[in-house]
Amino acid sequence: MPDTTLRHRLFGRGSFPEATRIAEVLRAETTGGVLLMIGAAVALVWANSPWASSYAGLRDTVVGPSSLPLGLHLDLSLGTWAADGLLAIFFFVAGLELKREFVAGDLRDPRRAALPVAAAVGGMAVPALVFVAWNAGSRADLAGWAIPTATDIAFAVAVLAVISTHLPTGLRTFLLTLAIVDDLLAITVIAFFYTDTLQLSYLALALVPLAAFTVLVQRRVRSWWLLLPLAALTWVLVHESGVHATVAGVLLGFAVPVVRRAPGDGPGLAEHFEHVFRPLSAGFAVPVFAFFAAGVTVGGLSGFLDALRDPIAIGIVCGLVVGKAVGISGSTYLLARFTRADLDDDLSWVDVIGLSLLGGIGFTVSLLIGELAFGAGTPQDDHVKVGVLCGSIVAALLATVVLRGRNRVYRRLCEEEARDDDGDGVPDVYQRERG
Repeated sequence: MPDTTLRHRLFGRGSFPEATRIAEVLRAETTGGVLLMIGAAVALVWANSPWASSYAGLRDTVVGPSSLPLGLHLDLSLGTWAADGLLAIFFFVAGLELKREFVAGDLRDPRRAALPVAAAVGGMAVPALVFVAWNAGSRADLAGWAIPTATDIAFAVAVLAVISTHLPTGLRTFLLTLAIVDDLLAITVIAFFYTDTLQLSYLALALVPLAAFTVLVQRRVRSWWLLLPLAALTWVLVHESGVHATVAGVLLGFAVPVVRRAPGDGPGLAEHFEHVFRPLSAGFAVPVFAFFAAGVTVGGLSGFLDALRDPIAIGIVCGLVVGKAVGISGSTYLLARFTRADLDDDLSWVDVIGLSLLGGIGFTVSLLIGELAFGAGTPQDDHVKVGVLCGSIVAALLATVVLRGRNRVYRRLCEEEARDDDGDGVPDVYQRERG
Protein backbone atom coordinates (compact mmCIF):
# COMPACT_ATOMS: atom_id res chain seq x y z
CA MET A 1 0.00 0.00 0.00
CA PRO A 2 1.22 3.56 -0.69
CA ASP A 3 2.67 5.45 2.21
CA THR A 4 0.33 8.33 3.03
CA THR A 5 2.29 9.65 5.99
CA LEU A 6 4.43 11.84 3.73
CA ARG A 7 1.47 13.36 1.95
CA HIS A 8 0.38 16.90 2.64
CA ARG A 9 -2.61 18.92 1.51
CA LEU A 10 -2.47 21.48 -1.25
CA PHE A 11 -4.60 24.60 -0.67
CA GLY A 12 -4.92 23.94 3.07
CA ARG A 13 -6.31 26.86 5.06
CA GLY A 14 -3.19 27.37 7.18
CA SER A 15 -3.19 29.13 10.57
CA PHE A 16 -5.95 31.43 11.81
CA PRO A 17 -3.70 34.52 12.28
CA GLU A 18 -2.41 34.14 8.74
CA ALA A 19 -5.92 33.62 7.36
CA THR A 20 -7.06 36.79 9.13
CA ARG A 21 -4.18 38.78 7.72
CA ILE A 22 -4.76 37.49 4.19
CA ALA A 23 -8.42 38.49 4.42
CA GLU A 24 -7.43 42.04 5.44
CA VAL A 25 -4.94 42.30 2.57
CA LEU A 26 -7.49 41.12 0.02
CA ARG A 27 -10.08 43.61 1.28
CA ALA A 28 -7.61 46.41 0.59
CA GLU A 29 -6.75 44.95 -2.81
CA THR A 30 -10.45 44.67 -3.67
CA THR A 31 -10.91 48.40 -3.14
CA GLY A 32 -7.79 49.08 -5.16
CA GLY A 33 -9.01 46.78 -7.92
CA VAL A 34 -12.29 48.65 -8.23
CA LEU A 35 -10.38 51.96 -8.44
CA LEU A 36 -8.04 50.39 -11.01
CA MET A 37 -11.03 49.41 -13.18
CA ILE A 38 -12.48 52.90 -12.88
CA GLY A 39 -9.15 54.51 -13.82
CA ALA A 40 -8.71 52.23 -16.84
CA ALA A 41 -12.31 52.78 -17.98
CA VAL A 42 -12.00 56.58 -17.71
CA ALA A 43 -8.75 56.47 -19.69
CA LEU A 44 -10.28 54.32 -22.45
CA VAL A 45 -13.36 56.52 -22.79
CA TRP A 46 -11.31 59.72 -22.73
CA ALA A 47 -8.73 58.43 -25.24
CA ASN A 48 -11.51 57.51 -27.68
CA SER A 49 -13.58 60.67 -27.24
CA PRO A 50 -13.44 63.95 -29.17
CA TRP A 51 -11.12 65.16 -26.39
CA ALA A 52 -8.50 62.44 -26.94
CA SER A 53 -5.77 65.01 -27.58
CA SER A 54 -6.24 66.46 -24.08
CA TYR A 55 -5.74 63.00 -22.56
CA ALA A 56 -2.52 62.53 -24.54
CA GLY A 57 -1.42 66.03 -23.59
CA LEU A 58 -1.99 65.33 -19.89
CA ARG A 59 -0.17 61.99 -20.04
CA ASP A 60 2.79 63.53 -21.87
CA THR A 61 3.07 66.65 -19.70
CA VAL A 62 6.66 66.91 -18.49
CA VAL A 63 7.13 67.57 -14.78
CA GLY A 64 10.40 67.93 -12.88
CA PRO A 65 13.75 69.70 -13.08
CA SER A 66 15.72 69.19 -16.30
CA SER A 67 19.11 69.18 -14.59
CA LEU A 68 20.31 68.25 -11.14
CA PRO A 69 23.67 67.56 -9.44
CA LEU A 70 25.54 64.46 -10.63
CA GLY A 71 23.94 64.91 -14.05
CA LEU A 72 20.59 63.57 -12.87
CA HIS A 73 17.65 64.22 -15.17
CA LEU A 74 14.17 63.88 -13.75
CA ASP A 75 12.19 65.87 -16.31
CA LEU A 76 9.72 63.03 -16.90
CA SER A 77 6.20 62.93 -18.29
CA LEU A 78 3.30 62.23 -15.94
CA GLY A 79 2.89 58.83 -17.58
CA THR A 80 6.53 58.00 -16.89
CA TRP A 81 6.31 59.25 -13.31
CA ALA A 82 3.34 56.88 -12.84
CA ALA A 83 5.18 53.91 -14.38
CA ASP A 84 8.56 54.49 -12.76
CA GLY A 85 7.63 56.27 -9.53
CA LEU A 86 4.20 55.15 -8.38
CA LEU A 87 4.79 51.52 -9.33
CA ALA A 88 7.92 51.57 -7.15
CA ILE A 89 5.51 51.93 -4.21
CA PHE A 90 3.53 48.95 -5.52
CA PHE A 91 6.67 46.81 -5.72
CA PHE A 92 7.87 48.02 -2.32
CA VAL A 93 4.65 46.63 -0.81
CA ALA A 94 5.02 43.43 -2.84
CA GLY A 95 8.56 43.01 -1.51
CA LEU A 96 7.37 43.51 2.07
CA GLU A 97 4.57 41.00 1.61
CA LEU A 98 6.71 38.33 -0.01
CA LYS A 99 9.44 38.61 2.63
CA ARG A 100 6.90 38.44 5.42
CA GLU A 101 5.26 35.35 3.92
CA PHE A 102 8.54 33.45 3.72
CA VAL A 103 9.97 34.65 7.06
CA ALA A 104 6.98 34.69 9.41
CA GLY A 105 3.98 33.50 7.40
CA ASP A 106 2.75 30.03 6.57
CA LEU A 107 5.10 29.90 3.57
CA ARG A 108 8.11 29.50 5.84
CA ASP A 109 7.16 25.82 5.59
CA PRO A 110 8.92 24.74 2.34
CA ARG A 111 6.09 22.37 1.49
CA ARG A 112 3.53 25.18 1.56
CA ALA A 113 5.87 27.56 -0.28
CA ALA A 114 6.45 25.09 -3.11
CA LEU A 115 2.90 25.43 -4.47
CA PRO A 116 2.72 29.19 -5.25
CA VAL A 117 6.36 29.24 -6.41
CA ALA A 118 5.86 26.32 -8.80
CA ALA A 119 2.55 27.75 -10.03
CA ALA A 120 4.10 31.18 -10.58
CA VAL A 121 7.02 29.72 -12.55
CA GLY A 122 4.71 27.62 -14.70
CA GLY A 123 2.30 30.53 -15.02
CA MET A 124 5.11 32.66 -16.44
CA ALA A 125 6.92 30.11 -18.62
CA VAL A 126 3.94 28.74 -20.55
CA PRO A 127 2.40 32.15 -21.48
CA ALA A 128 5.84 33.31 -22.66
CA LEU A 129 6.16 30.22 -24.85
CA VAL A 130 2.67 30.77 -26.25
CA PHE A 131 3.54 34.38 -27.14
CA VAL A 132 6.80 33.30 -28.78
CA ALA A 133 4.96 30.65 -30.81
CA TRP A 134 2.62 33.31 -32.25
CA ASN A 135 5.44 35.76 -33.01
CA ALA A 136 8.27 33.42 -34.01
CA GLY A 137 8.48 34.94 -37.47
CA SER A 138 9.34 38.45 -36.28
CA ARG A 139 12.40 39.03 -34.14
CA ALA A 140 11.25 42.57 -33.27
CA ASP A 141 7.89 41.37 -31.97
CA LEU A 142 9.55 38.80 -29.70
CA ALA A 143 10.59 41.67 -27.42
CA GLY A 144 7.15 41.39 -25.81
CA TRP A 145 7.54 37.77 -24.70
CA ALA A 146 7.16 38.67 -21.01
CA ILE A 147 3.94 40.70 -21.40
CA PRO A 148 1.45 37.86 -20.72
CA THR A 149 3.43 36.46 -17.78
CA ALA A 150 2.05 38.72 -14.99
CA THR A 151 -1.04 38.32 -12.80
CA ASP A 152 -2.77 41.42 -11.44
CA ILE A 153 -3.99 40.63 -7.92
CA ALA A 154 -6.01 43.84 -7.54
CA PHE A 155 -7.91 43.27 -10.78
CA ALA A 156 -8.42 39.57 -9.93
CA VAL A 157 -9.88 40.13 -6.45
CA ALA A 158 -12.04 42.95 -7.78
CA VAL A 159 -13.53 40.44 -10.23
CA LEU A 160 -14.18 38.07 -7.32
CA ALA A 161 -15.94 40.87 -5.46
CA VAL A 162 -18.08 41.77 -8.49
CA ILE A 163 -19.21 38.18 -9.06
CA SER A 164 -19.67 37.67 -5.29
CA THR A 165 -17.62 34.48 -5.09
CA HIS A 166 -16.78 33.23 -1.58
CA LEU A 167 -13.35 31.67 -1.99
CA PRO A 168 -12.23 29.60 1.01
CA THR A 169 -9.09 30.61 2.85
CA GLY A 170 -6.75 28.13 1.15
CA LEU A 171 -7.65 29.36 -2.33
CA ARG A 172 -7.48 33.03 -1.31
CA THR A 173 -4.02 32.53 0.22
CA PHE A 174 -2.83 30.74 -2.90
CA LEU A 175 -4.13 33.48 -5.19
CA LEU A 176 -2.44 36.25 -3.20
CA THR A 177 0.92 34.51 -2.83
CA LEU A 178 0.87 33.38 -6.48
CA ALA A 179 0.37 36.97 -7.63
CA ILE A 180 3.09 38.31 -5.32
CA VAL A 181 5.66 35.72 -6.41
CA ASP A 182 4.58 36.37 -9.99
CA ASP A 183 5.16 40.12 -9.59
CA LEU A 184 8.59 39.61 -8.07
CA LEU A 185 9.61 37.24 -10.87
CA ALA A 186 8.32 39.82 -13.36
CA ILE A 187 10.43 42.60 -11.85
CA THR A 188 13.45 40.28 -12.09
CA VAL A 189 12.67 39.76 -15.77
CA ILE A 190 12.41 43.55 -16.21
CA ALA A 191 15.76 44.10 -14.51
CA PHE A 192 17.62 41.52 -16.59
CA PHE A 193 15.89 41.63 -19.97
CA TYR A 194 14.55 45.17 -20.33
CA THR A 195 17.61 47.18 -19.33
CA ASP A 196 19.02 48.71 -22.52
CA THR A 197 21.94 50.67 -21.07
CA LEU A 198 23.56 50.11 -17.70
CA GLN A 199 25.43 52.86 -15.86
CA LEU A 200 27.40 50.94 -13.24
CA SER A 201 28.54 54.13 -11.51
CA TYR A 202 24.97 55.14 -10.67
CA LEU A 203 24.13 51.57 -9.66
CA ALA A 204 27.11 51.57 -7.29
CA LEU A 205 26.06 54.94 -5.86
CA ALA A 206 22.56 53.57 -5.25
CA LEU A 207 24.04 51.04 -2.85
CA VAL A 208 25.05 53.83 -0.46
CA PRO A 209 21.55 55.14 0.44
CA LEU A 210 20.19 51.59 0.20
CA ALA A 211 22.77 50.41 2.76
CA ALA A 212 21.97 53.37 5.04
CA PHE A 213 18.25 52.61 4.75
CA THR A 214 18.93 48.96 5.57
CA VAL A 215 20.99 49.80 8.66
CA LEU A 216 18.30 52.13 9.98
CA VAL A 217 15.38 49.75 9.47
CA GLN A 218 17.36 46.86 10.92
CA ARG A 219 17.71 49.04 14.01
CA ARG A 220 13.91 49.47 13.87
CA VAL A 221 14.09 53.19 13.09
CA ARG A 222 10.70 54.44 11.86
CA SER A 223 11.45 58.15 11.44
CA TRP A 224 10.07 59.10 8.01
CA TRP A 225 12.33 62.16 7.76
CA LEU A 226 15.33 59.80 7.75
CA LEU A 227 13.98 56.87 5.73
CA LEU A 228 12.02 58.67 3.03
CA PRO A 229 14.94 60.75 1.66
CA LEU A 230 17.14 57.65 1.58
CA ALA A 231 14.46 55.67 -0.25
CA ALA A 232 13.92 58.53 -2.72
CA LEU A 233 17.66 58.84 -3.39
CA THR A 234 17.92 55.08 -3.94
CA TRP A 235 15.06 55.30 -6.46
CA VAL A 236 16.67 58.24 -8.29
CA LEU A 237 20.06 56.54 -8.61
CA VAL A 238 18.57 53.22 -9.76
CA HIS A 239 16.49 55.17 -12.29
CA GLU A 240 19.61 56.91 -13.61
CA SER A 241 21.51 53.60 -13.80
CA GLY A 242 19.29 52.35 -16.61
CA VAL A 243 17.69 49.60 -14.51
CA HIS A 244 13.95 50.15 -14.24
CA ALA A 245 13.33 52.25 -11.14
CA THR A 246 10.68 49.89 -9.74
CA VAL A 247 13.53 47.51 -8.87
CA ALA A 248 14.46 49.99 -6.14
CA GLY A 249 11.08 49.42 -4.53
CA VAL A 250 11.67 45.68 -4.29
CA LEU A 251 15.18 46.12 -2.84
CA LEU A 252 13.91 48.57 -0.22
CA GLY A 253 11.07 46.20 0.70
CA PHE A 254 13.44 43.27 1.14
CA ALA A 255 15.63 45.40 3.44
CA VAL A 256 12.88 45.83 6.04
CA PRO A 257 12.98 43.29 8.92
CA VAL A 258 9.95 41.13 9.57
CA VAL A 259 10.53 39.84 13.09
CA ARG A 260 10.24 42.16 16.08
CA ARG A 261 13.50 42.79 17.92
CA ALA A 262 11.80 43.03 21.32
CA PRO A 263 9.60 40.11 22.40
CA GLY A 264 5.91 40.75 22.79
CA ASP A 265 2.75 41.34 20.81
CA GLY A 266 2.39 43.86 18.02
CA PRO A 267 3.41 44.14 14.37
CA GLY A 268 6.99 43.98 13.17
CA LEU A 269 8.42 46.78 11.05
CA ALA A 270 7.55 45.09 7.74
CA GLU A 271 3.93 44.67 8.80
CA HIS A 272 3.85 48.27 10.06
CA PHE A 273 5.13 49.61 6.73
CA GLU A 274 2.70 47.37 4.89
CA HIS A 275 -0.24 48.86 6.80
CA VAL A 276 1.02 52.35 6.00
CA PHE A 277 1.84 51.93 2.32
CA ARG A 278 -0.69 49.35 1.07
CA PRO A 279 -3.58 51.85 1.01
CA LEU A 280 -1.34 54.28 -0.90
CA SER A 281 -0.36 51.54 -3.35
CA ALA A 282 -3.80 50.01 -3.89
CA GLY A 283 -5.83 53.19 -3.58
CA PHE A 284 -3.63 55.66 -5.49
CA ALA A 285 -0.44 54.36 -7.14
CA VAL A 286 -1.91 51.48 -9.15
CA PRO A 287 -5.16 53.25 -10.22
CA VAL A 288 -3.22 56.32 -11.37
CA PHE A 289 -0.81 54.13 -13.33
CA ALA A 290 -3.79 52.35 -14.89
CA PHE A 291 -5.28 55.70 -15.87
CA PHE A 292 -2.13 56.79 -17.70
CA ALA A 293 -1.28 53.36 -19.16
CA ALA A 294 -4.65 52.06 -20.36
CA GLY A 295 -5.68 54.99 -22.57
CA VAL A 296 -5.34 53.59 -26.08
CA THR A 297 -7.10 55.15 -29.07
CA VAL A 298 -8.47 52.18 -30.98
CA GLY A 299 -10.10 54.09 -33.84
CA GLY A 300 -13.53 52.52 -33.62
CA LEU A 301 -14.49 48.93 -34.34
CA SER A 302 -12.27 48.67 -37.41
CA GLY A 303 -9.24 49.93 -35.51
CA PHE A 304 -9.99 47.56 -32.65
CA LEU A 305 -10.20 44.59 -35.03
CA ASP A 306 -7.01 45.67 -36.81
CA ALA A 307 -5.21 45.75 -33.47
CA LEU A 308 -6.46 42.27 -32.61
CA ARG A 309 -5.13 40.94 -35.93
CA ASP A 310 -1.60 41.87 -34.89
CA PRO A 311 0.31 38.72 -33.82
CA ILE A 312 1.51 40.70 -30.79
CA ALA A 313 -2.07 41.15 -29.53
CA ILE A 314 -3.04 37.57 -30.44
CA GLY A 315 0.00 36.21 -28.62
CA ILE A 316 -0.89 38.24 -25.50
CA VAL A 317 -4.53 37.11 -25.50
CA CYS A 318 -3.61 33.46 -25.98
CA GLY A 319 -0.83 33.72 -23.43
CA LEU A 320 -3.11 35.21 -20.76
CA VAL A 321 -6.09 32.94 -21.42
CA VAL A 322 -4.54 29.64 -22.49
CA GLY A 323 -0.95 29.95 -21.29
CA LYS A 324 -1.82 31.00 -17.75
CA ALA A 325 -4.48 28.31 -17.35
CA VAL A 326 -2.18 25.56 -18.63
CA GLY A 327 0.90 26.86 -16.81
CA ILE A 328 -0.64 27.30 -13.35
CA SER A 329 -2.88 24.23 -13.34
CA GLY A 330 -0.23 22.09 -15.04
CA SER A 331 2.46 23.09 -12.53
CA THR A 332 0.07 22.37 -9.67
CA TYR A 333 -0.74 18.95 -11.08
CA LEU A 334 2.94 18.09 -11.56
CA LEU A 335 3.74 19.25 -8.03
CA ALA A 336 0.98 17.03 -6.65
CA ARG A 337 2.15 14.11 -8.75
CA PHE A 338 5.84 14.27 -7.88
CA THR A 339 5.55 15.26 -4.22
CA ARG A 340 2.68 12.85 -3.49
CA ALA A 341 0.55 15.75 -2.24
CA ASP A 342 -3.24 15.72 -2.32
CA LEU A 343 -5.75 18.48 -2.82
CA ASP A 344 -7.63 19.54 0.28
CA ASP A 345 -10.59 17.20 0.81
CA ASP A 346 -13.20 19.85 0.05
CA LEU A 347 -11.61 21.03 -3.21
CA SER A 348 -11.29 19.60 -6.71
CA TRP A 349 -9.23 20.22 -9.82
CA VAL A 350 -12.06 22.37 -11.16
CA ASP A 351 -11.14 24.89 -8.46
CA VAL A 352 -7.52 24.84 -9.61
CA ILE A 353 -8.59 25.49 -13.20
CA GLY A 354 -10.84 28.35 -12.07
CA LEU A 355 -7.99 30.02 -10.18
CA SER A 356 -5.65 29.40 -13.11
CA LEU A 357 -8.05 31.23 -15.40
CA LEU A 358 -8.29 34.03 -12.86
CA GLY A 359 -4.50 34.22 -12.94
CA GLY A 360 -4.83 35.19 -16.61
CA ILE A 361 -5.95 38.66 -15.56
CA GLY A 362 -2.79 40.56 -16.33
CA PHE A 363 -2.90 44.33 -16.26
CA THR A 364 -0.54 46.52 -14.25
CA VAL A 365 2.79 44.75 -14.83
CA SER A 366 1.77 43.56 -18.32
CA LEU A 367 1.16 47.14 -19.46
CA LEU A 368 4.46 48.21 -17.90
CA ILE A 369 6.40 45.49 -19.74
CA GLY A 370 4.62 46.43 -22.97
CA GLU A 371 5.87 50.01 -22.69
CA LEU A 372 9.40 48.81 -21.96
CA ALA A 373 9.37 46.32 -24.84
CA PHE A 374 8.03 48.55 -27.61
CA GLY A 375 8.14 52.11 -26.31
CA ALA A 376 5.26 54.14 -24.92
CA GLY A 377 2.90 55.51 -27.57
CA THR A 378 4.13 53.29 -30.42
CA PRO A 379 1.64 51.35 -32.59
CA GLN A 380 2.92 48.11 -31.07
CA ASP A 381 2.34 49.47 -27.56
CA ASP A 382 -1.23 50.38 -28.50
CA HIS A 383 -1.76 46.83 -29.74
CA VAL A 384 -0.26 45.53 -26.49
CA LYS A 385 -2.87 47.49 -24.53
CA VAL A 386 -5.69 46.06 -26.65
CA GLY A 387 -4.31 42.55 -26.20
CA VAL A 388 -3.88 42.91 -22.43
CA LEU A 389 -7.37 44.34 -21.98
CA CYS A 390 -9.04 41.71 -24.16
CA GLY A 391 -7.06 38.82 -22.70
CA SER A 392 -7.80 39.95 -19.14
CA ILE A 393 -11.51 40.34 -19.86
CA VAL A 394 -11.78 36.92 -21.53
CA ALA A 395 -9.85 35.29 -18.66
CA ALA A 396 -12.12 37.03 -16.13
CA LEU A 397 -15.28 35.86 -17.91
CA LEU A 398 -14.09 32.25 -18.13
CA ALA A 399 -13.00 32.29 -14.49
CA THR A 400 -16.40 33.69 -13.55
CA VAL A 401 -18.18 30.78 -15.24
CA VAL A 402 -16.02 28.17 -13.50
CA LEU A 403 -15.89 29.75 -10.03
CA ARG A 404 -19.56 30.75 -9.92
CA GLY A 405 -20.43 27.13 -10.65
CA ARG A 406 -18.63 26.18 -7.44
CA ASN A 407 -19.89 29.06 -5.33
CA ARG A 408 -22.28 26.87 -3.31
CA VAL A 409 -19.33 24.76 -2.18
CA TYR A 410 -17.27 27.88 -1.42
CA ARG A 411 -20.08 29.42 0.61
CA ARG A 412 -20.36 26.28 2.73
CA LEU A 413 -16.60 26.22 3.34
CA CYS A 414 -16.55 29.91 4.27
CA GLU A 415 -19.41 29.39 6.75
CA GLU A 416 -17.50 26.49 8.29
CA GLU A 417 -14.34 28.60 8.55
CA ALA A 418 -16.29 31.37 10.34
CA ARG A 419 -18.17 29.11 12.79
CA ASP A 420 -17.20 29.72 16.42
CA ASP A 421 -19.52 27.71 18.69
CA ASP A 422 -17.45 28.19 21.83
CA GLY A 423 -17.26 31.97 21.31
CA ASP A 424 -13.52 32.26 21.98
CA GLY A 425 -12.82 34.33 18.88
CA VAL A 426 -11.08 31.52 16.99
CA PRO A 427 -13.18 29.53 14.48
CA ASP A 428 -13.63 25.93 15.55
CA VAL A 429 -12.17 24.45 12.38
CA TYR A 430 -8.74 25.94 13.15
CA GLN A 431 -8.83 24.55 16.69
CA ARG A 432 -9.75 21.07 15.45
CA GLU A 433 -6.89 21.07 12.95
CA ARG A 434 -4.44 22.37 15.56
CA GLY A 435 -5.58 19.76 18.01
